[in-house]
Amino acid sequence: MTDLILIRHGETDWNLEGRWQGQADVALNERGRTQAVRIAQELKDVSISAIYSSDLIRAFETAQELSEATGLPIQIDRRLREIHQGEWQGMLVADIRSRYADHFERRRLDPLNIAPPGGETVAQVRSRVLAAVHEIVSQHPSETVAIVSHGFALAVILAEYQGHPIDDVWKLIPDNGAWQRIEISSE
Repeated sequence: MTDLILIRHGETDWNLEGRWQGQADVALNERGRTQAVRIAQELKDVSISAIYSSDLIRAFETAQELSEATGLPIQIDRRLREIHQGEWQGMLVADIRSRYADHFERRRLDPLNIAPPGGETVAQVRSRVLAAVHEIVSQHPSETVAIVSHGFALAVILAEYQGHPIDDVWKLIPDNGAWQRIEISSE
C-alpha cells in the first residue's frame, strides 16, 4: 500500500472572490501562505518519501513550504493541474451563468462530457490525474507520498479511490489548505 497525503493549495485572492481559477496561474494570498506554513508544520515529522506538485504557482508555493520543512525536492507533474475552465477562467459564477447561460446549463446537466468553451471535461481531467497517481504509486510502493494539487483534481482522486461515483466529485472538493491521507494498493 502507498500512503498518499493529498494537499489542496492554500487560498488565493480568486478563491476569496469566488472566481473560477482553473489553470490560471494565481499566487497564494497572505492567508494561503499561512495555510502552507501550517501544513508544513503539521507534516514535517511524517516520513514522507516524495513530494509531487502541480506546476501552477499556488500549488508550488504550498509544496515549497513542505519541501523546506522536510528537505525533500518537489517533483513537478503538470497532470496534477486543476480542471481547465477555458473561457470561464477568472470569471465569477454569476457572470458565467449570465454570459454563457445555455452552455452553463448543458454542462450542469452533463458535466462528465460537456466542457466550458476551450476547457476540459470531467472525463479528461479524470484520465490525466489518475494516470499521474498510478505512476506515482507504482514508483513509491509501501511509501508515503505528498501530492499538492487543486480542489477538483484531488476530488477526482478521492472519488476513484474511496469508491464514490464520479458524479459526486463536486461534493468531495477539499477546502483550501486542507490535507488528508488515503491508502492505495500498489498493485
